[in-house]
Parts: sequence; structure tokens; C-alpha cells
Amino acid sequence: MNDPRLITSLTNDTVKAVRALHMRKEREATGRFLAEGLKFIGEALDQGRAPKMLLVGLDARAHPLLERAKAETVRAGGEVVTVTHPILEKISRKENPQTVLGVFEQAYAPLENLKPGAAPCWIALERVRDPGNLGTIIRTADSAGCGGVILIDDCVDPFSVEAVRATMGSVFAVSITRTTSEGFLEWRKGWPGSVVGTRLDASTGYRNATYAPPTLILMGNEQAGLTDPLAATCDINVKIPMRGRADSLNLAVATGIMAYAVTEKP
Repeated sequence: MNDPRLITSLTNDTVKAVRALHMRKEREATGRFLAEGLKFIGEALDQGRAPKMLLVGLDARAHPLLERAKAETVRAGGEVVTVTHPILEKISRKENPQTVLGVFEQAYAPLENLKPGAAPCWIALERVRDPGNLGTIIRTADSAGCGGVILIDDCVDPFSVEAVRATMGSVFAVSITRTTSEGFLEWRKGWPGSVVGTRLDASTGYRNATYAPPTLILMGNEQAGLTDPLAATCDINVKIPMRGRADSLNLAVATGIMAYAVTEKP
């Protein structure tokens, strides 16, 4: 492998292009996103996803995984670039940045290509707004063995830097799909198992419901919850009881409870 290109200027075009991936319009225009840290890079490599560009800080410590990342990036036709610490700070927008960054191609699974029977549980989210919530849900879906996450209507970008960080690498392992509410409602007609929603006004507790696998868990917006049309398409709506003063749960926490309730219910 040839020696990597060295970039030292903060105004270099490559630096500007990578830093611009913090903006949604640039991610959508290029179809790429930024992942930070050697752990994330390793998760990607394990899923067969080599970076299009690997940026390595001059102060990055030698590590077998780093050498693997360099080799697989080049093998896949990507580029390895060496950069200074100030450049890492500028790109990551953090004072203590990771010493290895990767630029990857986004991957969305078409709705019509999903195979419900491939997993006992799937998650669909309507108009989720918080990138931390979305990233945590993607990580939870990975942990619980869910088949994938379906984003309905105007959800926050799953490939934003904040969402990717919250996935802890699961963004490379979990199938992510985008659709409209109209497209979802039509596709849902062929769902072979249960479709379950969560609503505060539901009368059935989540532990008391019967779920026919594969189960599709439908979760709504952080503030408004599920809209009426999507709630109406569910076979059952359930509630998670509030036993303290709080009147609701964080969306990611509630989704995690539901995912494990569905996958572990006898």
C-alpha cells in the first residue's frame, strides 16, 4: 500500500467536504455519512462495509484493527488520508476528537424487499425527531434481534453524526428503511403477524397482550405519539403503566421495553 496522503491545511477541500457531512443536505446530496472512532470502523468492517475514506490522525496509536481498516479501505477502492489533530477537531467539532474517522456510503433497504419472517420483531417509527432517540432505538433493535427499523414520514436523519454516535456501531448491522405513511399503510396490509402500537389511552397493558410473530412494533413521535391513522392500523394498542409521577417514558426506553417484551414473551 502506498503511503497515505497527508493533509495539514484546515482549508483543504477534502476537509471541507468531510466536515460538511454534519449537514443533512450534504449527506443527502452525496449519499455519505461520517462515523467516528476505531470501534465504529471495526463494526462496519465486520458487516462488510469498508469506508470510502479513512482519516487517520498523526497521533493515532498503532493497532491491528487500524491496519485492517487501512487495508480494507484500499482494497475496496477507498482512500486513506493522514490528518493533523486540528483537522480532526474541525471535522468532529469536538475538542477531544477520535483519532480515526470514516466516511461511509448510506444504505437504505427498500420497503418491498423486507422479509418479515426473517426476525421475530421489527420496529416502525413515525416522525421521530430526536437523533439520540433514533440512534438508541437502532442500537436496541440490534441488541434485541429485531429485523430492522422502518422510518415513516419526516423522521430525523439516521445518518446524522448524533444519531450514528448513539447507535454505537449498530447503524452498520441494522436494516433501515424509509417510507411515507401512505406507503406504510399499503405495505402493512401484507404483514403476516401482529402489528402493535403504544398509546397512553390504550386499555391493554403490554404484558397482557398476545403477540403473533413476526411482530411489528409501531411507535409514534416523542411529543404527539402515534397519529390516529397509524394507531388504527394496529391489531392492538397497548400501554406501559406509569407507576410514579412521570406521565410518560422516553421514546427509546419505551421502544426497548416493547422490543424485549415481544421477543421474550413465551
